[in-house]
Order: sequence, then C-alpha cells, then structure tokens
Amino acid sequence: MSWVGLFIFSLAFFFVLLFLLSRFVGYMKKEQNIEIESFRDTLIDKDNPVGLTGEELQKLKQQQAEAQRHLREVIAKIPVVQKDGRFQIDQEEVQRRKEEAAAHRNGSSGAAGNDPQS
Repeated sequence: MSWVGLFIFSLAFFFVLLFLLSRFVGYMKKEQNIEIESFRDTLIDKDNPVGLTGEELQKLKQQQAEAQRHLREVIAKIPVVQKDGRFQIDQEEVQRRKEEAAAHRNGSSGAAGNDPQS
C-alpha cells in the first residue's frame, strides 16, 4: 500500500507544480506585456496560408482577382469548337482572324501611304 501513497503524493506534487507554473506564466505575461499564441492560432489558415497581415492579404487577393479576370478575358478570345466531346482550337477561325488582321494592316498602311498631306 505504500506505492499508492507515493503515487498520490507524486500526483499532488505534479499538480502543485503545474499550478505554480501557470501562475508564473500569467505573471510574466502581465509583467512583460506579452501575449502567448495558442496552438490553434499557429495552425495554417486556409484563407491565409502564408501568414500575411490583413492589409497585405487583401492586396494579394485583389491582385489575384484581377489576374483571374484578365485570364478569363484572354481565354474568352480564343476560338474553340467541341469535337468528339473535347474542346479544341478552331483552326479555321484562327486563320480567318489572321487574314483579317493582315488585310487590316495592309489596308491601313496603304491608306497612310495615300495620304495627301505626306
């Protein structure tokens, strides 16, 4: 039965040490005006995996939104057709656009050469 008494004494001593440690940590936090982060705060945030400040995070989100918008605009300009259940670039439309651009360039450069003021 002596081991039971020793076990109870060691548990009581352990809890007293934990109590003293928590009091000491509380005193040091108050004295040095510090804040100890909880473990939950140190976990990676799905909205902020890099750990940026609020202003930096909002700026980054705005830049990414602008990049997404620009990417959607660029992709929307690419002519595509669906063949065999897959989307493919419409080569005929690309060729037609190239010819129109070439004709437009030739037409505008020819018109500039016929300018009476030059």
